[in-house]
Amino acid sequence: MNHHFATCGRGIEPILAEELRALGAANVEPGRGGVAFGGDLSLLYRANLWLRTAVRVLKPIHEAVVMSPDELYESVRSLDWSQYLTPEHTLAVDCNVRDSKITHSKYAALRVKDAICDQFLERCGRRPSVDVEQPMLGLNLHVYRNRAVLSLDSSGDSLHKRGYRPIQTRAPLNEALAAALVLMTGWRGERPFADPLCGGGTLAIEAAWIALKRPPGLTRKRFGFQGWMDFDIALWTELRDEARRGIGRALSAPIYAADARGDAVSFAIDNARAAGIGHLLRIDKRELRDFQPPAGDGGVLLCNPPYGERIGEEKNLFGLYRLLGEVFAQRCRGWTAYVFTGNPRLAASIGLKPQIEIPLYNGKIPCRLLRFVLD
Repeated sequence: MNHHFATCGRGIEPILAEELRALGAANVEPGRGGVAFGGDLSLLYRANLWLRTAVRVLKPIHEAVVMSPDELYESVRSLDWSQYLTPEHTLAVDCNVRDSKITHSKYAALRVKDAICDQFLERCGRRPSVDVEQPMLGLNLHVYRNRAVLSLDSSGDSLHKRGYRPIQTRAPLNEALAAALVLMTGWRGERPFADPLCGGGTLAIEAAWIALKRPPGLTRKRFGFQGWMDFDIALWTELRDEARRGIGRALSAPIYAADARGDAVSFAIDNARAAGIGHLLRIDKRELRDFQPPAGDGGVLLCNPPYGERIGEEKNLFGLYRLLGEVFAQRCRGWTAYVFTGNPRLAASIGLKPQIEIPLYNGKIPCRLLRFVLD
């Protein structure tokens, strides 16, 4: 059994650990910024296919205490690299360092690459070349308190890139965080779900994929492990086909999304279509003050209102948060409402007392997921 490490945003570790246990992973241990787990090749493939809240899945292959870039070089060069790649392979090294004697991550990554290439030059006179865009073998180096862990990156591009949303420069909410928020509400598709401030529709789309048991990695073009020397194409095809057969065709309860901005609504509709579920969601252009949740015996309302990161934006948002509180109190009796925000002053103007506050991050911004039970 191999040891792996799935990375995620801060605060999401318990949810990712639950996902891994559900996949049948062994020795699941949440840490800082990720979860360690054990499993075979099949589990590694399924983790990449199924994990909704992970950023990438790493397979550690070397660990050492290093005090300088030269020590790092010697340590990496001591491995037999012919078991991982050939001179025909392309490679890339991604690196992060914290609280260590080695302070420059780009230089550390360069020394790792040099160690591998120099070994190949010495042994066979040829060396792998670097391809930072789409390497056949991606490596991840993590140095914390002088302990270096070098891993194979089995994911390639970040797993939050599901492919249904165009790349945005200022994404309000990435897909892995959106999925984590939905999972944190406990919602799994059995009750109605609503987002009255849907923006590009990410929360509603992730909710629909959860309800339909559709794996987030299903239509992804490429994973990192597909460039590995031990890539088992038959096993991978079988796992993907099995996942495809298990996808639900219809929702058992409605998913409703709305936004006051026409451009956001058309963007959300496009994204839902690209995600293959445009026909299953209801997405309307509607002012918050006119918002009406779907009929039924309560459900889960989840939204991510703007929180005024830019100077001067905050004062224009107090009214929105106040209105949110009024809509909750007047229209959403019997529902449980969740608000994800990075601004405690704005959150206070909702005017209702949250039952629970879960600390999380959106990128570098400290945020909270607030839970309101509306009797």
